[in-house]
Amino acid sequence: MNISKSLCDRLAAILGGKGTSDGKSCSIMIERKLNAKILGRNYETEHEITIQSLKNGTTLNTAEITLLQSEVQRFTSAARKQGFKVTAIHNHWLFEKPRLMYLHLETVENPVTFARKLRAALHVLKK
Repeated sequence: MNISKSLCDRLAAILGGKGTSDGKSCSIMIERKLNAKILGRNYETEHEITIQSLKNGTTLNTAEITLLQSEVQRFTSAARKQGFKVTAIHNHWLFEKPRLMYLHLETVENPVTFARKLRAALHVLKK
């Protein structure tokens, strides 16, 4: 089933981000102001969340969370405490400052429950 614009807007509000819905899925971007640079150029950082495949009140929920290297352990622990499957931790870039890492997580559950649990896990990060 489809993800409505109103549901996507509600999830984005819970997470403090901006959501867009194409009817099939909801994409939410949450900006992080980390003053990052790649090769000396400014680079905007954000978390990317995708919610899709609404069926029987649950959705497939995936996220790529942008972390400082020093936040990886703390956020991984917070995500696992919320019941998320952590599926990858990696970098994307070379020569970035500060060092950025990307953590992927996933669940299948009620999308509002997912958004509330992710918001709780995100609270361990600096703004």
